[in-house]
Amino acid sequence: MDTDGTPPNVVVVLTDQQRWDTLGAYENPMGLTPTLDDLAREGTLVEQAISPQPLCGPFRAALQTGKYATETGVWQSAIPLEEGEQTLAHRFSAAGYDVGYVGNWHLASTFDDPVPPAQRGGYEDFWIAADVPEFTTQPYQGRLFDADGDPVTFDDYRVDAFTDFAIEGIETLSEPFFLVIGYVEPHDQNDRWTFVAPDEYADRHAKRPYVPDDLVDRPGEWHQELPDYYGIVERIDEQVAELLDALSDHDIRDRTLLAYTSDHGCHFRTRPGEHKRTPHESGVRVPFILAGPGFDNGRNIQSVRSMLDLPPTVLDAAGIDIPDSMRGESLLPVVRGDVPDDDGEAFIQVSESQVGRALRTDRWKYAVAAPTMTGWRGGNADQSSEIYVERYLYDLWTDPGETINLAGRPEYRDVANDLRERLLDYIADVEGEKPSIKQFDRGFP
Repeated sequence: MDTDGTPPNVVVVLTDQQRWDTLGAYENPMGLTPTLDDLAREGTLVEQAISPQPLCGPFRAALQTGKYATETGVWQSAIPLEEGEQTLAHRFSAAGYDVGYVGNWHLASTFDDPVPPAQRGGYEDFWIAADVPEFTTQPYQGRLFDADGDPVTFDDYRVDAFTDFAIEGIETLSEPFFLVIGYVEPHDQNDRWTFVAPDEYADRHAKRPYVPDDLVDRPGEWHQELPDYYGIVERIDEQVAELLDALSDHDIRDRTLLAYTSDHGCHFRTRPGEHKRTPHESGVRVPFILAGPGFDNGRNIQSVRSMLDLPPTVLDAAGIDIPDSMRGESLLPVVRGDVPDDDGEAFIQVSESQVGRALRTDRWKYAVAAPTMTGWRGGNADQSSEIYVERYLYDLWTDPGETINLAGRPEYRDVANDLRERLLDYIADVEGEKPSIKQFDRGFP
């Protein structure tokens, strides 16, 4: 809320499968993101932002509702969000905002068919989107659907096309407005099993791409995919600049809050054979920038924060009451200096590849998974488990790349026991369950 009481416009830019360390603001040395880096300097950078569910649909349900995946019922990507759920669109609309959505919805399970109005989560004033654009588009052509369910085709690079649709939304919506832009990129194109950068963009990163510590000397596909991945990130940054220019052209940039983040990261099939769906930093840590009214004092947030803090934060910035159902906390009091930036922690749920739970503190990553006799991938059709087994323990202060698993080591038993009890408290509070967690056995498959 501006000092004169005028509510800001709010634009949320949501990428898909973007690692936090692709941004210069998080010390990537490649200079890929000058626009986002400037926003981080001018606004607020959340230095340790953690996805509560490293999976496309479940994260989007969490973002829209402010609740954990198991609370929304969307704990797998093919489960639609219940029509009765109150989303950010409903709450902004009730406060007098126009609300719009562009791009990747992933919450209706209509896949390549248009999303009917009842399943659009309340985004009634502007809509150019598809349930799963990976099925309706390719990197250089495809179709989304408008509010009438009619195809909206494009033959440009997909990031550019989605940006053009978003600019149309900015021009169409009346102030104050709330607009979400869901890019597909830098996610891989599933039917090609590869990442696709704009023409010539990968070439400039082919010789010496920055290789993060968690990928070094590991098998996987990062060797061949990093140049395209970085090229995609570079193009996204350029398109964010286009969005900002559009806001400036309409003389509304100074009264528009922009939030930038991603649903989860990417570890290029190194952990273990997945792009995401694990509790590792490369899967759950994401970029998170807030720039504009209320966040333009350059104060960063250093404590661990769940991305469930985003929904209450944007509501608070708009002067809208935060519902008790939302699990996160507004970051505005921290940014203003009204409350200390104390060490936080984040509860993580993992599904599809496993039934997993994890706790991320400033120093530790403690993760458990439901076991089977044949290994860790069993039980992935279940939402939760009565039994978990310790799977990972990492000391992020000494091993930020998570290369040494300390689970099961007797010298860390006291640490693991403390984290186990704290994780069980989250499970009881969020899921209403009281499972047992068995100690890690280094002979376990």
